[in-house]
Amino acid sequence: MKGVYPILKRELRSYFASPLAYVILVVFQLVSAMFFFLNLKGFLHLQFDPSYQLLREELNLNTVIIIPYFDTMSIVLLFIIPLITMRLLADERKSHTAELLFTSPIKLRSIILGKYLAALILLIIMLCLSSLNIVVLMAHGNPDLGVVLSSYLGLLLLGASFLAIGIFASSLSSSQLVAAVIAFGILLLLWLVGASSDTESSIFGYISLISHFKNFGKGIIELKDLAYYLSVIYIGLFLTHTALDSERWR
Repeated sequence: MKGVYPILKRELRSYFASPLAYVILVVFQLVSAMFFFLNLKGFLHLQFDPSYQLLREELNLNTVIIIPYFDTMSIVLLFIIPLITMRLLADERKSHTAELLFTSPIKLRSIILGKYLAALILLIIMLCLSSLNIVVLMAHGNPDLGVVLSSYLGLLLLGASFLAIGIFASSLSSSQLVAAVIAFGILLLLWLVGASSDTESSIFGYISLISHFKNFGKGIIELKDLAYYLSVIYIGLFLTHTALDSERWR
C-alpha cells in the first residue's frame, strides 16, 4: 500500500507539531511512575511485616509490583487512548479536509491504516518510556523477565485494540469531544462486561477486553487471547472503513 506512508508521516507530524502528543506522553509517564513507586513502597513496607516471611513465595516482586503495575497501566490507557484517537478522523471534518482526502487517489484503507499506525507508534513510544520504571526495578531487584515481557505484549495488544475502537468512534462524528466520549463509552462497556461475568468462559467474559489481558500479566501467552485482540483490531478498522465508505456514497 503505497499510500500508507504519506498518511502515516502526515499524522505523526500533526501529533508532534501540537502539544497533544507531548502532554499525553508526560501524563502517562507521570501517572505510571506514581503508581509504580506506590507499589514499590508497599513492597518495601512488607519487608518489615512478620507475616511476610510466611508468605514470601506469594508476596514477591511479580505479585506485589509487576502485576498491579500493568493492571493500573491498562486502566490509564482506557482514559488516554480516546484522547489519541479523537482527532484522527473527526478533525478532518472539522477542518473541511475530509472531502479532499477521501477523494484523493489514495485508497480509503490506506488512509485508515496510515492514521491507525501513527497512533500505534505513539502508543509504542508511551510504553517504551514506561519501561524506565521496570529498568529501575531490575537494577535493584530480580523480577521475572518473562512476566514483564508478556505483560508488555498484552498491554500493546490491549492498547492497539483500544486504538481500533477509537478510530471507529472518530469516524462517526465531526466533533473531537463527541468522538472521545463515544470511544470511552464503547471501551468502558467492553471492559465492564468482564467484571459482570462470573467466569471467563461465559460469552460476556470472552468479549471483555480486560479478561484476555489477565493471562499476559501472569506470563501466559495463549493463542485465544492473541486471536481475540487481533480480531478486535480487524473489526474496529473494518467498521471504520464501512462507516467512511458509506458516507462517501451518500
